[in-house]
Amino acid sequence: MKEMTCPKCAGTMVNHQHGEVEVFRCGTCSGIFLDRADVGALSEAENDWHRGSGPHTEPIPRILPDMHTPPPSRPRARSFLETLFG
Repeated sequence: MKEMTCPKCAGTMVNHQHGEVEVFRCGTCSGIFLDRADVGALSEAENDWHRGSGPHTEPIPRILPDMHTPPPSRPRARSFLETLFG
């Protein structure tokens, strides 16, 4: 495959496969470039992710005298794209 150069900074582009989507990322400026079909596939994946991510509420724990403060939880991703590029 011919080496691609970034249209923004002329750096070398690196190909990454995320599921069925092919992403080109510049090693210099970290720019991300996609084919038109891949943008559509990412859009569909984003919609599917939101459809399946309803409210995540934790049940309120029963308070006992020997309880300690729980460790902080990891922040949840706000979108499917954030899980790929976050």
